[in-house]
Amino acid sequence: MRISKVIQAVDAHACGEPGRVIVGGVRDVPGATMYEKMVYMRDNMDWLRKLMLREPRGNPVTCCNIILPPTRPEAAAGYVIMEQVEYPGMSGTNTICVATVLLETGILPMVEPVTEFILEAPAGLVGIRAECANGKVKQVTFKNVPAFAVYLDETIEVPHLGKVTVDVAYGGMFYVIADAAQFGLSIQPDEGGEIVRIGEMVKAAAAEKLPVTHPLQPGFTGITISQLSAPPSNPDAHRKNAVIVSTGTLDWDKPATWKGIIDRSPCGTGTCAKMAVLYAKGQLKLNQDFHHEGILGTIFTGRLIEETQIGQYKAVVPTISGTAWITGMGSYMVDPEDPFPEGYTLGDMWG
Repeated sequence: MRISKVIQAVDAHACGEPGRVIVGGVRDVPGATMYEKMVYMRDNMDWLRKLMLREPRGNPVTCCNIILPPTRPEAAAGYVIMEQVEYPGMSGTNTICVATVLLETGILPMVEPVTEFILEAPAGLVGIRAECANGKVKQVTFKNVPAFAVYLDETIEVPHLGKVTVDVAYGGMFYVIADAAQFGLSIQPDEGGEIVRIGEMVKAAAAEKLPVTHPLQPGFTGITISQLSAPPSNPDAHRKNAVIVSTGTLDWDKPATWKGIIDRSPCGTGTCAKMAVLYAKGQLKLNQDFHHEGILGTIFTGRLIEETQIGQYKAVVPTISGTAWITGMGSYMVDPEDPFPEGYTLGDMWG
């Protein structure tokens, strides 16, 4: 057998959302910060994202992370997040998967009952508190980068849908958030096709009409993801959500290209963005638990622990608690004669 590339990875899921973690095969990439490493990978190593996320080694639902040496002395490890159409600065489910994999595989030492350390994401430092027992990470709580609302109760015109009221907030990515009731949806699994179609249209319209740029990190710009919000199905939750991750580029004239995937979890950065909106509207206080339900019925617990200022925006520092489970380990290979060394996409599943 001849092999040109071998990548070792651990597969996991956080409350239903798959998160693959690359632990071997790439030693490091250039960059003085984790953000610079992310930019280098985006501009010079995008073959790795395609290799791991596209078919036949990946699928539209999969996310991927690569563990890298940190650039900050206080961090125990760094990581870059790769998704289907972008490199997010931060992701909650991926952070929970990364922390769990680092501890349960022994890359970082596990201390029971609680292990604490810092990870370096492209968006900044992320504090980790992992509750551990019998070699298993029972729950991960991460302290996220500050979240803030940018637009509240804005009305935009969405082709094919009409006038839609939305909020826009940063929780590690820029989200447009709309109440699902505007579209007659209640966030149920059998509504998946409509949730994706509407979420993609709302995102595209909002990105055109509501410009956003992070004041301290101008490389993070534009609305790249959407969230529909609804009352919970679980009596223990406060709200329910569906976050739609794009798998292609929307073309208004070709409805069949409106492809995306629903985050299977309650979405960590999406929960942070939603909490920032609720706080800005006076509907959520500091140090108050916020139980956010995903489309599978799983729950993340969020909390806003302090106020801060990000440029011109009044911001809040959120924490998110959730659990990940390792589902497999593997070596992903490329035969030098493989006609699809960077994988492929087809219109039945992808945009």
